[in-house]
Amino acid sequence: MSLPLRADLRGLKPYGAPQLDVPVRLNTNENSYPVPEPVVEAIGKALQAELRDLNRYPDRDAVALRADLADYLGHGLKTENLWAANGSNEVQQQLLQAFGGPGRTALGFTPAYSMHPLLATGTGTRWVDGYRAEDFGLSVEHAVAQVEQHRPDIVFLCSPNNPTGTALDPAVVAAVLDAAPGMVVVDEAYAEFARPGTPSALTVLPGHQRLVVTRTMSKAFGFAGGRLGYLAADPAVIDAVQLVRLPYHLSALTQAAARAALAHRGALLATVEAIKEQRDRIVEVLRSRGLRVADSDANFVLYEVGGDQKIAWRALLDRGVLVRDVGLAGWLRVTAGTPDETDAFLEAQERASGAPPRAAAQRANQEES
Repeated sequence: MSLPLRADLRGLKPYGAPQLDVPVRLNTNENSYPVPEPVVEAIGKALQAELRDLNRYPDRDAVALRADLADYLGHGLKTENLWAANGSNEVQQQLLQAFGGPGRTALGFTPAYSMHPLLATGTGTRWVDGYRAEDFGLSVEHAVAQVEQHRPDIVFLCSPNNPTGTALDPAVVAAVLDAAPGMVVVDEAYAEFARPGTPSALTVLPGHQRLVVTRTMSKAFGFAGGRLGYLAADPAVIDAVQLVRLPYHLSALTQAAARAALAHRGALLATVEAIKEQRDRIVEVLRSRGLRVADSDANFVLYEVGGDQKIAWRALLDRGVLVRDVGLAGWLRVTAGTPDETDAFLEAQERASGAPPRAAAQRANQEES
């Protein structure tokens, strides 16, 4: 007898990338640099200070953490403009719980972050795909046309966009804000890696009550294991998400670790420029090899492999390099890591760019069948 699973969940697969033990892992957009030892010590002391009181619930509203996040973001934001949760995924789930749900619609433009439609499904929100152009671009005209056609309760925009890596033209955000009848969520998970002169949606937050900007500490801060995401918005939005958040959703340990990391943000963010250098190096080298590469404002690069991406993915894996097959025919995504990791990827890619190893092709065909 089968379980009485919801009909809209049957046949779906959980989100996730392969977690394989290989020499070079460049498939999940993690920060390849370990947490610096002084920051490790600071986080350790912060956690130690919380241990004796673990018999008590944490600050339910994470007020001190939200104040620290507001200080980090600047733009005149205050504690009441910030909300935090276990990763930006939970933040976005709470937004869908508050502003989406049965009978409501969320609109996104794929290829984009693949969790957005899954979060919509999980909250009973109808998902509508507005799609992007063949070059992965999103024009003002197309975005507005989709908003006017579907009248969504929530619009998801990614800037920089995952998996393509390119930041949005600010005019798109402004036009969608003017046209959308509901909430507009700009996912800025990779904002710290943007090229110079790339504006954040935070600059247009004042006066736009229906605009939400989500961020994460997983990427630039190298805090993926700490699971801390947050949003910036009008205080009324924070009041709304508190209606659906689980009680004490952020542990005392998570709050303490995140605050210690924010206090040492200079040391943690010092790797951002190094990662951007490797990103730009990957773009330059791959283009010099005649491959099409999407412009990137993130810590990863999407590139065309010149054939079956499944075979190309396996050929790289056979050489000890794990990248991400995001499901775009003929394209793969690689995270920008350390110089040594970039060396390994570029060497493996060059060797694999010819005819892939016969074993790789056979295995790729077997997995597809």
